[in-house]
Amino acid sequence: MAPTLSVVVPVFQNEASLPDTVPRLLAVRELLPDGYDLELVFVDDGSRDKSFAILSEFARRHPATITVVMLTRNFGQTPAIQAGLRHARGDCVGIISADLQEPCELFADMVKEWERGARFVMGERQARAEGPVHRLLSGIYWKLVRRFAFPDFPSMGYDFCLLDRQVVEDINRINEKNSSIFVLIYWLGYHPVRLPVLRALREKGTSQWRLWRKIAFTLDTLIGFTYLPARLITVMSLTLAALCLLFLTFSIGTWFWLRAAPPGWMTEVGLLTLLGAMILFALGIVSEYLLRLLDEARKRPPYVVERVSGRHDEDR
Repeated sequence: MAPTLSVVVPVFQNEASLPDTVPRLLAVRELLPDGYDLELVFVDDGSRDKSFAILSEFARRHPATITVVMLTRNFGQTPAIQAGLRHARGDCVGIISADLQEPCELFADMVKEWERGARFVMGERQARAEGPVHRLLSGIYWKLVRRFAFPDFPSMGYDFCLLDRQVVEDINRINEKNSSIFVLIYWLGYHPVRLPVLRALREKGTSQWRLWRKIAFTLDTLIGFTYLPARLITVMSLTLAALCLLFLTFSIGTWFWLRAAPPGWMTEVGLLTLLGAMILFALGIVSEYLLRLLDEARKRPPYVVERVSGRHDEDR
């Protein structure tokens, strides 16, 4: 039986780029070794534009190749990719963004690495042709991941990769919420083969990756893959205790040698304000963990599929 390459593409508000994206992905078939089949799994993550209509038209024209999974609402990039991985049937499965800022033609080289035995092939960014603000924020995020989670994680991150079926099944057994799919794949421990790529500028459409989404994504990653937030409470409490001990020593020394007490109410107000702020900050961190525990305890699915059209939809 001929091997199949599946490509999972999360889609959210991509109507401007899809008319170019889908033909480029379909053309990947011509670059694959002889005998390979190609499956494209597009996951519409609650788009409010014409993305689903465009994808449905392509699925009608290429029913043997294209599957379109429509989610009931916008669940986020990670749940959308999880949905795509569960619907992909390939022997190896690629993941790429709908704007194709990474070159999808590199899937041919990734497949060759997979044939040599690689279970995880990533497109490691060597440069980002993007604005300085976006590069700065992304750089901070990936530095945090490297510093507190995985020291050998790609310095500019990745969201373009190829996975062996075994890796896909490993991911499909994990129903973790509030996570980053690409950090989760790395967490599995498979040694990646790294192929250098340049992340190009978006040619059409606008990015939906807003500042608040980036902040929330960073927080989810730090809580999900490091102990930094919890240990920050411990460090903060020890630091505050040391400062209070120093102040107490200073106060006793001032009273003993100079027979004078430090100013009263200003000192008390300052210490109470600092202590109150520290307590609220610590409670905020604890609340984030409790919210995630609540999410897991509810056992709600990470996404809800409204409909599936295209390849093998009658079996799903």
